Amino acid sequence: MSIMVYTKAHCPQCDATKRQLTKQGLEFEQVDLTEDQTLIDQFIARGFKQTPIVVTDQETWSGYRPDLIRKVAQSAKVFA
Repeated sequence: MSIMVYTKAHCPQCDATKRQLTKQGLEFEQVDLTEDQTLIDQFIARGFKQTPIVVTDQETWSGYRPDLIRKVAQSAKVFA
């Protein structure tokens, strides 16, 4: 399963999301949004207005969502 976490510096929700993903044993890649204005514009156009933005094979969400992280972790165990 592929997980991308789009973050920005000094973002408590980003840090909490990364900690929870790690706690659930999920591997993820991280991208700093502040380095790519085009990417920021694309996410805004799709309706995302806060970080982190988490993109998985199954869904995409923004903000700290421990419920969705647990759901992804459970799905990962089923497909393992």
